[in-house]
Amino acid sequence: MSADQPSQQPHRHATAEEVEAAYQDTKLAQVLYHDWESETYDEKWSISFDDRCITYARGRFDQATTRTIRNDEIPYEKALELGCGTGFFLLNLMQSGVAQKGELTDLSPGMVEVALRNGRNLGLDVDGRVADAETIPYPDNTFDLVVGHAMLHHIPDPEQSLAEVLRVLKPGGRFVFAGEPSTTGDRYARFISTLTWKLVTNVTRLPFLNKWRRPQQELDDSSRAQALEAVVDIHTFTPTELADIARRAGAVRVKVSAEEFAAALEGWPIRTFEAAVPDEKLSFRYRLFAFNLFKAATWLDEHFFNKFIPQSWFYNLLVTGTKPYINARPRTPGPSKNPLPLSR
Repeated sequence: MSADQPSQQPHRHATAEEVEAAYQDTKLAQVLYHDWESETYDEKWSISFDDRCITYARGRFDQATTRTIRNDEIPYEKALELGCGTGFFLLNLMQSGVAQKGELTDLSPGMVEVALRNGRNLGLDVDGRVADAETIPYPDNTFDLVVGHAMLHHIPDPEQSLAEVLRVLKPGGRFVFAGEPSTTGDRYARFISTLTWKLVTNVTRLPFLNKWRRPQQELDDSSRAQALEAVVDIHTFTPTELADIARRAGAVRVKVSAEEFAAALEGWPIRTFEAAVPDEKLSFRYRLFAFNLFKAATWLDEHFFNKFIPQSWFYNLLVTGTKPYINARPRTPGPSKNPLPLSR
């Protein structure tokens, strides 16, 4: 499998040898990891396409664009999602009325397959293809909106990707990227997640808790995927770094905001616990409890913590900007002159 010419067929069962090779090829790692995750990704991250996630996705878009968006910008006629995963961000934004037609792209064929299936099941006007976000396969001035969720940190050269975003946007078009890990947030999230995984997988070895333990093969698969996760998560950002990258790529009206402090401290141990125990142990009552706990933590973030905690302490960063009307193509595509250092 070549990262330059991605296979159009999902590759959902990476061997140990392939995982080892992926440590030397980050784009191969992206494909292997996300193909492996594609059929279970929605369940793992509690992704849905109902009012809950429509409201959440639209909330991220509105937070990112507050005080920067014109009243007449919405709905956008044609939107592109980069690193679409299973389509969570764009499909839910389309359902909320943000865009009329969507293009779904990802380096992972498995993710594109699932995203297109989700979009068509929802009756939305969507198409898509396997695509590398550093060389977006669409003509100049094609889209009114480009979005992505938790994807810039996977790209070796995010500045190059944003330059490509500005190339395919129409003059005046907007991009919105949410869910990008902050440098500080990533440190505490990884610590909490690793600690929770070790605690749950060891405690459930006890005979009287054995029914709460996933089969060893599933745990081994999760550990293998977690090993790849350390390869595919290339960058973290500070708010200043993210804004500077967008401006160097050629964007104007750039704004960076942050979210999830209490929500991250609450969410990471819960998600890790859920990955370590059998699905049948996670009752509807438990899932409702977890969702309400997340809502309460989010309320604390929005009404309390964001008043005095620095943006860099929050887990997620959001960035938006627009393509200028003059000199619409910011620069010739190619490796950025000031690439962001790798975080791993």
